[in-house]
Amino acid sequence: MIGKTHRVAASCVLLVLLAAAAAAQSATAQTGLRPGGKLIELDEDNWNLMLQGEWMIEFFAPWCPACKNLAPTWDRFARVAHDVQVQVAKIDVTTSPSLSGRFFVTALPTIYHVKDGEFRQYRGARDGDALLHFVKKAQWKNIEPLSAWKKPDTIHMSILSFFFKLSHTLKDFNGRLQAEYGLPTWGSYALFAIATIFVGAALGLLLVCLVDFVYPPKKSQRQSFSESQENLVGGVEDLATEEIEDDGEADENDDEQQNSDAEEQEEDEDEDEESEEQAGDSPSQEKEADSEPEKVEKPDPKPGGDSALEKPEKTEQVRKRKPRKGD
Repeated sequence: MIGKTHRVAASCVLLVLLAAAAAAQSATAQTGLRPGGKLIELDEDNWNLMLQGEWMIEFFAPWCPACKNLAPTWDRFARVAHDVQVQVAKIDVTTSPSLSGRFFVTALPTIYHVKDGEFRQYRGARDGDALLHFVKKAQWKNIEPLSAWKKPDTIHMSILSFFFKLSHTLKDFNGRLQAEYGLPTWGSYALFAIATIFVGAALGLLLVCLVDFVYPPKKSQRQSFSESQENLVGGVEDLATEEIEDDGEADENDDEQQNSDAEEQEEDEDEDEESEEQAGDSPSQEKEADSEPEKVEKPDPKPGGDSALEKPEKTEQVRKRKPRKGD
């Protein structure tokens, strides 16, 4: 009986301790949102706290001279802004490089005003009075918020922040190779180049496999190497056969053309011979016509009348020449 009582008591004590730990954790979270006017430090793990409420956020780097000059003013502004329900935070870009890519920070220090998920970049004066006047008078309403494709909580900006973080990780790894392992600069560059080639080849292979999986080829398009070689050889043989047939047809056409040319030449020769024979006959006929004597008829004197002489009429026979056939 006593053992059971001790067990129940121990269980009660354990439950009380767990409840106290949970309460302490929730209290810590609440004090993280409003730590009595103190400056809040955000990083890659808790940056999404700024998506609720009103915030003024500074991006800085420890090596930045302008950030060092702004640090005291920013601390005083954090204590005063607590009275107007505005949370003031800062982000170190050297320890949270992904946030610098997510907010596309190109200069330091950079100040953003965040109100219920709307982001505006503050470009005013960097003294305590100007900052307090900016949040008290709600001058942030006069500033156009960031467009949708520039908002830090979008998917594409998350991808950009991943690449920023990857580059920072590779930079730290390169410094470690040179500092701890004594690797020369050219050696680290060569190592990164080889790794880039292999990673690119792996990603290319993965992309090809993904495309093949999404758009699989048809069964008729899938052929083994031996089948493709056989098809290639068959295609070459068909091409050679077609070329031989074309050569045979061309030879037949040439023979027919030669025969037709020979026949035309013979016909031309026959026509030339006929034209020459006709040309030889025509001069002889002309000579015969010229050699014939001219016949003159003398009129008989009329009886019982005056003997008057009439002029003889000359007749001339002219033969028409036949036209020559043209060559």
